[in-house]
Amino acid sequence: MPHIAFEKMFEEFHRVLLKAGFAPERAELCARIFAENMRDGVYSHGLLRFPKFVEKACAGNSFDIDADLEKVGSFGVLEQWDGHLGPGMVNATACMERAIELARQHSMGCVALKNNNHWMRAGTYALQAAEAGFIGICWTNTTKLMPPWGSGEKRLGNNPLAVGVPRQEGHILLDMAMTQYSGGKTMIYSHNKESFPLPGGYDSEGELSCDPDAITESGRPLPIGYWKGSGLAFVLDMIAALLAGGRSTAQLSRQGDEYGVSQIFIAIDVKTVAGEQSLQETVEDIVGYMHEAAPLEEGGAVTYPGERMLETRRQNLAQGIPVDAEMWQDVLDM
Repeated sequence: MPHIAFEKMFEEFHRVLLKAGFAPERAELCARIFAENMRDGVYSHGLLRFPKFVEKACAGNSFDIDADLEKVGSFGVLEQWDGHLGPGMVNATACMERAIELARQHSMGCVALKNNNHWMRAGTYALQAAEAGFIGICWTNTTKLMPPWGSGEKRLGNNPLAVGVPRQEGHILLDMAMTQYSGGKTMIYSHNKESFPLPGGYDSEGELSCDPDAITESGRPLPIGYWKGSGLAFVLDMIAALLAGGRSTAQLSRQGDEYGVSQIFIAIDVKTVAGEQSLQETVEDIVGYMHEAAPLEEGGAVTYPGERMLETRRQNLAQGIPVDAEMWQDVLDM
């Protein structure tokens, strides 16, 4: 498997996006996010999705690469914005930045965004807040991707949720879909012809399965926590649609294609609330206490959310990012 340097990967993504007609600043931002996803080991939202992203942008049916954000409502610490079907990563980055600005003024800020396109990796925006010294919380709704608990028929979005907490030694990042394995992770396992390490859903016979292809065929991925994940997906969708005044999973699903999603961006000025010293002491105490837990397997390690990502980042920056040769060649040929 070839390994590609981070900057080389960024340059190729950037070249393709400029060729596709993206404005220079937008091309740079989107290319960097795709490359950073690969750098951090989130391969499902990097090279794997890049050609489809470019194809959808060029088609222009539900994706306007030149659309600008518009503020459509203001309620103190909460603002509503309309993405006008612009590039999802561009809009999401701007909305989290606006939430941070509101938090600087009010200790907390929330931006609810409607009519956006796919933002790729949810954790990008939670990390954006953490990098600025803020707690970041964000989520999006999606088209129907999993059944509600008690049904075999898709009615819920996968609605990924991300939470970032600033830490000097490497930010905490919880980034999770509402299914045991996200759609992107399922594609990776399927592409590599691998089985899930734990059951990820049901096959066509209604049996729990570790086979990603069987689960995709049945359309029954397993919600995290069974009925609890089902309920969480339900309320995340509802809150996003209500606060943004945007589309719900039900409305997105009736369209036949996923576009115009609703998203929430929250920033909290934790340093002002807790104090810089207390923030770091509390975070380090919690991390250290968890690290003291004895691993189940000899030589194993208990890690906090985002810790393994940081190690993958270090390895990929030092050794190059592993890529599928055919997928990489497809990008070079674009």
